[in-house]
Amino acid sequence: MTKLSIILPCYNEAESIDKIVTTISRALNKDSEVEIILVDNGSTDSTSEKITEMLATKKCNRFKAIRVKENIGYGNGIMEGVRAANGEVIAWTHADLQTDPVDVLEAYRVFLKNPQYPKCILKGRRKERNLIDTFFTTGMSVVASLMLKMRLSDVNAQPKMFHRDFLEILPDPPVDFSLDLYFLFQAQQKGFEVVEYPVNFGKRLHGKAKGGGTLKGKWKLIIRTWNYMLKLKRILKR
Repeated sequence: MTKLSIILPCYNEAESIDKIVTTISRALNKDSEVEIILVDNGSTDSTSEKITEMLATKKCNRFKAIRVKENIGYGNGIMEGVRAANGEVIAWTHADLQTDPVDVLEAYRVFLKNPQYPKCILKGRRKERNLIDTFFTTGMSVVASLMLKMRLSDVNAQPKMFHRDFLEILPDPPVDFSLDLYFLFQAQQKGFEVVEYPVNFGKRLHGKAKGGGTLKGKWKLIIRTWNYMLKLKRILKR
């Protein structure tokens, strides 16, 4: 069995594909059993063609590509990749290069050494963020923690990592950005330890943010997250 599967959801990330493939390829050891799953999540640019071109040119046998015809959400793209994963441990992270994709490989070593493995999950904790984003993230974390009565911090930070047995408690994952919240909610509900791994967080090298990267995007994300928190709160009352 493959030891680690890393899912990278790509929506209109054609300009980032070259660096993603090159950076991860250099970091992989020849004997490491790692697969990288690039999910073209219904892109409207040349992401699909770029992935095909890169994988053919670089002869990357650790990589495989999945094409989602229609983008119905960030969460759907990730779960398509998860369902195709062969790894004993599964992780996902963003393809926008705001965090180094190689962080997942370093986080994997930390994850395996945790005394609670495999009954734990790992999440990123972003460093070096600007003041506005830090304020927004902290505020959302406080609200979510109070509403759901559990400690939640930097919910959307990447990577996310878990043993494949954890999939048994992800029966109905949301198709949008609420996936990260659902992931942490389910973990704490089932008594999993949450391990945090610090990652540097920089500016996007290419393209535009797909989620809360703008004030308008942040507002939409707040509304979606609030509605989903209400749904999760109803689950707690059952």
